[in-house]
Amino acid sequence: MSEGESESENESVSENVNEIQHPCHPQHPLVLVAEQSNEGLKAHCDGCGELLSVPCFTCIHCNYHLHKQCAEAPLEIPNHPLHPEHSGVGLFLRQRPHVNDDLVYGCALCKEKRNMFFYECHWCYFSIDIKCAQLSSSFKFSQLSKHDIHKHPLTFIESPMAIDVFKRFSCSWCHEPLTDAIYLCPDCPFIIHKKCIDELPTEIDHLTHRLHPLILNRSDSDYLCNPCQKQHSGPFYSCSLCHFNINVECAWPRSTVEDRNRHQHPFTLLSRQDSFNCDACGTEGNYISYICSTCSLMVHKDCTSLPRIIKHDCKICFNEVKLDRESYSCRKPGCYYVVHVNCVLEHRSLYKVIEEEKQCEELEEKSMQSAIIRIIEVNEAGEATKIEHFSHQHCLVLADKMEEEIDRKCDGCMLPVSNIFYYCSECPFFLHKTCAELPISKQHWFHQSNATLNFHTFTKCYFCSQYSSGFFYRIRGYMDMCLRCAKVADIIECEGHQHFLFFDFKCEEKCNGCGNRCWNGAFRCGKCRFALDFGCLTLPHSALHKIDEHKLKLTYHDDKEQSYCDICEQYRDPRLWYYSCSICDTSAHPECVLGKFPFLNDGVTFASYGYHNHHHDLNFFREVEGFPECSYCGKLCQEEILKCENSTCNFIVHYKCRRGH
Repeated sequence: MSEGESESENESVSENVNEIQHPCHPQHPLVLVAEQSNEGLKAHCDGCGELLSVPCFTCIHCNYHLHKQCAEAPLEIPNHPLHPEHSGVGLFLRQRPHVNDDLVYGCALCKEKRNMFFYECHWCYFSIDIKCAQLSSSFKFSQLSKHDIHKHPLTFIESPMAIDVFKRFSCSWCHEPLTDAIYLCPDCPFIIHKKCIDELPTEIDHLTHRLHPLILNRSDSDYLCNPCQKQHSGPFYSCSLCHFNINVECAWPRSTVEDRNRHQHPFTLLSRQDSFNCDACGTEGNYISYICSTCSLMVHKDCTSLPRIIKHDCKICFNEVKLDRESYSCRKPGCYYVVHVNCVLEHRSLYKVIEEEKQCEELEEKSMQSAIIRIIEVNEAGEATKIEHFSHQHCLVLADKMEEEIDRKCDGCMLPVSNIFYYCSECPFFLHKTCAELPISKQHWFHQSNATLNFHTFTKCYFCSQYSSGFFYRIRGYMDMCLRCAKVADIIECEGHQHFLFFDFKCEEKCNGCGNRCWNGAFRCGKCRFALDFGCLTLPHSALHKIDEHKLKLTYHDDKEQSYCDICEQYRDPRLWYYSCSICDTSAHPECVLGKFPFLNDGVTFASYGYHNHHHDLNFFREVEGFPECSYCGKLCQEEILKCENSTCNFIVHYKCRRGH
């Protein structure tokens, strides 16, 4: 989008428009609120994170709001002085959080990953928050070539105090305030005074190595810093006689670290020549430690800045947490959830930092927003017997069993209807009571993400990889999670295993249900090498198939040495899960019983993608009468097809032929 197009788009929004469709909230239109009510606005803007004020745009269906200024922010910044490398490509508006937060650097200015709009380069991981982009839009930067003191190119800023965000930072070298000219790294949290670079000494005496002076060296290859035990590149001080290296940033650590949001007392630097055990994470440290004399604590430099409270979902290691070491634990009575400090340090993308305890309460309030139903009638027990659901045009009535023995699926989770459910008396539409009462937005345990309920289309679930025409939650703006996966907790019991399973984000074991590699984490046992992916964990417990008159039951173990599928008549691995009938001795692969698309309703619409130069929307069907010829390959259609919904058009194509291969 050109700059002129962005300006014209903003002008069209500004001209007394009462409703807009914003790309960061595509599921519903946003309505303009021009005057503040007597109760005031207690929500926060999803664009900048600040307390909401009028004029603003709000979604009447869910808890989503934007200041008018944020709604009118350009969708693209063609050039930004902090990122000249890809100036011709431009920066594009997006909304945090998203699943790749651990691969995306924080804002180039404030260095944080705040839950707000930000501009991102599509060619690299450069990003800048919307507030910082507005602050820096009129400020002049001068980009330098790669400086030999740091691994990334540095940007020179002559007057940093002109930008408010720099007031809370200090020099990475001398740790003094940024009152003079600085060099800034847009790619990582490195800021240094110009005078610190100009006055870099070539030889120093250091407390961590008293035997010999340390000489300044520069290397293009990585080296190991003895104090912090981490790999670095660029300049460092070393003693060639003792093979001792120290990174320039470790050479001048801060003498005092004080942040009462993290620890109630200051930490004081203690340089030493022997090792120590960190009282926070329990691992060994060398040379540089920080002590809190009040609490009698000795910790690593990194452990001084541990947040006091975290919103956690770390399931990295399931080993014992020793009570004599610091750890994070759930504050709710009766919950014994504990997280190792090392798990926190190693996997920062798996938790959310809580600066103040009241933020915990705010997150808990936001975690369950109102359900998307309107109650019309209730019974004597106060149970809703007739409702309106936002996903359906007719009223729904409560029932406790099917009048006929028919195979009906819930239009929310696409699993067979059982127990208490709502049904439509005017058309075949069914919802489990639990699916009907789901909140429109909630906090999900997966990366502590905000999840918003959607029900206007079908999608492929990011977690179980199944297409579904039911409801789904959208996480972090682009990950779609079907209801079957959304109902799974992060700590579960499973019929197919004797121990509890925990979701492990790092797990890459083979799934014991299907035998496939788990690339995006899995539910793992802490006692044995057992793992399950979302796809197997959410398989229906029973299913019907014409090969057997009885319901086939999901089965987890087969004692036979060799097994075959009674549907495809091919070999079946007896170690993997399968469906079986104990009465008829039938057994079959799950995919043979369920089919390729077990959670898609016939007739669901595929939006037109111009398949084979055909531009009408297409409807999905498992089979079609008369076995017509495929418009692409010419063969008879005996399996899943896409059929043009236009009655005057005879376009039909095999699903597998939709893209021409």
